[in-house]
Amino acid sequence: MNRLLFLLLMVFALPAPAAGLTVSAASSLTESFRDIASAYEAVHPGTKVDLNFAASGVLLQQISRGAPVDVLATADTATMEQAAKSGLLETDSRQTFASNQLVVVVPPGRKNAPGALSALAGKGVQRVAIGNPDSVPVGRYARTALQEAGLWDAITARAITTQNVRQSLDYVARGEVDAGFVYASDYQAMPGRVVRAFDVPLKAPIRYPLSVVKDSARAAEARRFVAFVISPQGQAILRRHGFGAP
Repeated sequence: MNRLLFLLLMVFALPAPAAGLTVSAASSLTESFRDIASAYEAVHPGTKVDLNFAASGVLLQQISRGAPVDVLATADTATMEQAAKSGLLETDSRQTFASNQLVVVVPPGRKNAPGALSALAGKGVQRVAIGNPDSVPVGRYARTALQEAGLWDAITARAITTQNVRQSLDYVARGEVDAGFVYASDYQAMPGRVVRAFDVPLKAPIRYPLSVVKDSARAAEARRFVAFVISPQGQAILRRHGFGAP
C-alpha cells in the first residue's frame, strides 16, 4: 500500500475530537468561570468546557435563536425567568450559585470621589457608565437604585450606556468616565485600576442562577457541570473572585 495512502487512512480512522460543553455565562463571571472550567476539566480528564461570555440578555437572545448552548449562567433571576417562560431550560436543573453587590467605582487618583448616589448628580461628575438596562442586569440594578433615590432622570443626561458590565469597568479604568456601576466582583478583577467609591443599597439581593439548556446535546455532562459549580470546590473559586454565598 502506498505510504501516503496508508497515512491518510490512519488519519480518517481516528475518532473525531469530542466537542466541548458550551457554557454561556454573564460577563461578570469571566475570571471565576475560567477558573471553574479549568478545575472541572482537571477533575474530569478528557472533558472540555467552551466558555461564551456576554451580557445576560444577549446570551438569552443567542439561545432563543438556536445557539448550541448546554449551560446558561446569568447575573440576575429576571433573565433566567424569561428563559424558563420561553421553554428554553431544563427547569429542574436550575440552581442559584452566587450573590453579588452593586458598587460605584471611579478612576484612581480622583479627588472628591462621590460617596453616595446623590453625589453622582453633582457638578463634579460629567459621565457615568451604566450598562444598558434593556439587556444588562447591572444596568437594571443601577436604574432601580437611581429611580428609588429619585435620581434617574438627572443621571440619564450624563449616562454613557455600555453593552456589558466589563465595558463599564474598562471605561472607568481608562478614565473615560467619572464613575461607573459595576459589581463588587468586577472591582476585585481590576485591583489598582479602579477605586471602589461606595456600595449601592438595593432592596432585593443580586442572585446568580444557572441551568441546563433544554435542547442541550450533552444534558448529563451539563448537569455534572452545574453540580460542580455549586460544590464546595466551585464555591471556593467564586468566593476567591469576590462573589457572595447563594
